[in-house]
Amino acid sequence: MLKKRIIPCLDVKEGRTVKGVNFINLRDAGDAVELAKTYVQQGADELVFLDITASVEKRKTLASLVEKIAREINIPFTVGGGINTIEDVAALLQAGADKISINTAAVKNPQLITELAARFGSQCIVVAIDTNFVNDEWKVLTHGGRTATDINTFAWAKEVERLGAGEILLTSMQHDGTKGGFAIDLTRQVSEAVNIPVIASGGAGTMEHFTEIFNAGKADAALAASIFHYGEIQIPQLKAFLSQQNIPVRCK
Repeated sequence: MLKKRIIPCLDVKEGRTVKGVNFINLRDAGDAVELAKTYVQQGADELVFLDITASVEKRKTLASLVEKIAREINIPFTVGGGINTIEDVAALLQAGADKISINTAAVKNPQLITELAARFGSQCIVVAIDTNFVNDEWKVLTHGGRTATDINTFAWAKEVERLGAGEILLTSMQHDGTKGGFAIDLTRQVSEAVNIPVIASGGAGTMEHFTEIFNAGKADAALAASIFHYGEIQIPQLKAFLSQQNIPVRCK
């Protein structure tokens, strides 16, 4: 059985790691490079870096910071935020990213997914889906969760797989930063709808929440930020706990 992955997320604004609730009320969470080094030492399986205001501010991802982080880590490294073109992706891979994550650009131009997959390989292309439950339906959001669309989340998940995405990073906006648990039903439905890995994001607060998202939610990986940044949960202890629950994880 494939191992379940634990992925810390560095949400970066103006070069610093930040964290908020529902993508707002951001507070400083530390130096991105130092946090990245710590997570490697703790046994994180991968690392995600999201330049969370790049799309809103209509600018490119902070490639220089990506390069600094990449020099310090030896685990798979996904980078997202403000990515719109093949050239953007090439620059970030050159800076040290292993995978890139697109959201807003994919919604605006779905064909970009296919173009990037053809150029760099599907395994390199993560489509981030930020979603909210609106009028009894899960709908896709863009621009760092700030802009609503009429796109059905499950239909979009199937479409991005068809277009060539290798993985989905699924974030429930109303769960993000709340520490009340992941969106179990949402994640399970997306996981059952597609044949590519689904990373669950938004709501991690306890070790039990990870058990729930892997078992009931059928996620392939779980991403979290503040509980790791502020030392509320240590990755080695989390993995030991998950092993005790018969969830296959990679331990150091």
